[in-house]
Amino acid sequence: MPESQDFTAPGGAALDNLGVRLHEHGATLRVWSQNASSIELVIFDETDLDWVTDEVDLERGTDDVWEVTTDLLRPGTRYAVRVGGPHGPGNTFNPETLLLDPYAKGLAQGDGYEEWRSVVIVDGFDWADSHKPRIPLDRTVIYEAHLKGVTKRQPDVPPALHGTYAGLAHPAMIEYFHSLGITAIELLPVHAFVPEPRLLERGLTNYWGYNTLNFFTPHNAYATDDARKEGPEAVLAEFKGMVKLLHEAGIEVILDVVYNHTSEEGIGGPRSSLRGIDNANYYRQQPDGVYVDTTGCGNTLDTSKDAAARLVLDSLRYWAQEMQIDGFRFDLAAALGRDENHEYTPEHPLLIAIRDDPALQDVKLIAEPWDVGLGGWQTGNFTAGWLEWNDRYRDRVRNFWLSDIDYARRASAPVGIGGFATRLAGSSNTFSEDRGPLASVNFITAHDGFTLRDLVTYDVKHNEANGEDNRDGADTNRSFNHGIEGPTADPSVQAARRKAMRNLLGTLLLSAGIPMLTAGDESGRTQGGNNNAYAQDSDLTWLSWDDEDWQKDLRAHVSALTRLRRENPALRPSRYARLGEHTPNASVMDWYDQNGETMEQEQWTDPGNRTLQYVAASTPVDEPANRILLVVHGIEAPIEITLPALENASRFVSLWSSSDEHPGGESETFAPGDVLMTPGTSMRLFRVE
Repeated sequence: MPESQDFTAPGGAALDNLGVRLHEHGATLRVWSQNASSIELVIFDETDLDWVTDEVDLERGTDDVWEVTTDLLRPGTRYAVRVGGPHGPGNTFNPETLLLDPYAKGLAQGDGYEEWRSVVIVDGFDWADSHKPRIPLDRTVIYEAHLKGVTKRQPDVPPALHGTYAGLAHPAMIEYFHSLGITAIELLPVHAFVPEPRLLERGLTNYWGYNTLNFFTPHNAYATDDARKEGPEAVLAEFKGMVKLLHEAGIEVILDVVYNHTSEEGIGGPRSSLRGIDNANYYRQQPDGVYVDTTGCGNTLDTSKDAAARLVLDSLRYWAQEMQIDGFRFDLAAALGRDENHEYTPEHPLLIAIRDDPALQDVKLIAEPWDVGLGGWQTGNFTAGWLEWNDRYRDRVRNFWLSDIDYARRASAPVGIGGFATRLAGSSNTFSEDRGPLASVNFITAHDGFTLRDLVTYDVKHNEANGEDNRDGADTNRSFNHGIEGPTADPSVQAARRKAMRNLLGTLLLSAGIPMLTAGDESGRTQGGNNNAYAQDSDLTWLSWDDEDWQKDLRAHVSALTRLRRENPALRPSRYARLGEHTPNASVMDWYDQNGETMEQEQWTDPGNRTLQYVAASTPVDEPANRILLVVHGIEAPIEITLPALENASRFVSLWSSSDEHPGGESETFAPGDVLMTPGTSMRLFRVE
């Protein structure tokens, strides 16, 4: 796209219009390579991808862009490029290797693992009156889901649509999403991806999809059989149809995108595109050609170079504009922000370009703020305009409700409630004042790790099915099995586990920040203790829709909590309040102990004090004023709590309790000074009137 007057993308105009551009008399193909000595366009038969029908040389132009204009490139044409160049450290040219155009909008697969061809696509789709919902951040509730897994066994979705783009937007799924109260679906990778050869050798596959083959093409296997048979344009249309229907239902679509590495792995791995086009520039390397791997996947895209950075930005623009995507969650985002010395900087030109690009101003930008390289943990260290997965929130909340309780059974609780309260109130010790609480994407679980149910069921991982002798996956999970490892018929253990799940969900959905719920946690999905199920495409990872009564109750709690979040703006401040000042769209917070008295300084860190009463009063601009009281009790023994005497408060209306197996209604009311017997390890929410 042309640049705006005050914004220049990496590489500037020289890198505009890479890939294929159709025009009246054929098309033009543009490929960037600084080190190539020759590039050849190869055309294939429409049905036989091994049958070369034509070959045409590209000419090197200015700024290392190679170009050819030809009538051989037409809608539906299957093509590849061959690239020759010098040998030496950093260069891996082979003029016989057939390579994908990095900007290909469509792909066709032949018989072999590496037998892929680019396909010329006509981008055309009738969006009619559909438009992006543009949900405000404070009202956003994210549902992280695997596109196949969430619909594969859904009984109300026709079997032909199971595990597909069309299936995700089926009316039964939309009705379900509405019932949960979520506003955005965050899909695990849907860019075209392939399984690693080592997984295929073990009879496994890459289920999650973090092994990108191409940054512009939707994953073919998630389309219906009919669309796949019809070809890449039909797959593209089905994807857009999914987005359109979800938008018409008021639901945003966020993509988990993997720009930090590609499926080409380390040197010696598959050579499918960038490695053969200009390895020295697209991947991070030492002077001797050894890869600098900050992703743990064999290679790292070198975003300190304009061509690689521009590839990322152009891909984002395509998905945001042509595919109408509402947001992106950047896998290992710290890797994208590393400079020419491989060091992270929040002011990295690519990170700033993504934030400031006029084409991306209406999308949500979510960083996974770490990678596996030196200095890779960067939570809280992205700039304004970026949101971040808050692992500090995850760890503190798990500790409070799980590992601390486990420890307390053997001795006493190791820490007090202060750190937990900070997370509950928006993590102001992690995010700067100008970013505010909505910079924090709060989560308890994600695709990577234990499910919610497994967090309360297993003390250790059980990943034997992955074929790595249980060595893979995290060893530190901050989980608690409540006395028995794995499934049990013990009713007291089952009850404790259910309440722990309600406490975790209640904390997530009542905290300041943006909540992210992992698909299936609303119904207590289990993976049998596997905390790294990336290679399991089976019943283990697909959502089950045959729920027991307790699972239906848990889902009802989620629906009640998202509704309460919508109805009470005090639970979703956009800004941090300032002491003694009126801050619009903040929540003024006051903290009381079990006796209804203002919390003293020493109580915050006292391990013997794990009970508090949290009062938040909203300062909204366009909503009615609102005040809530949240009671948190973090030990297993019950306790008496005296409700605080608040200014201008006559009563407390009970809204929700984690002690209830099924969520109750707004029935009970209490007066300031009333004494409540509060069950062990529980939460209770009130509206202050």
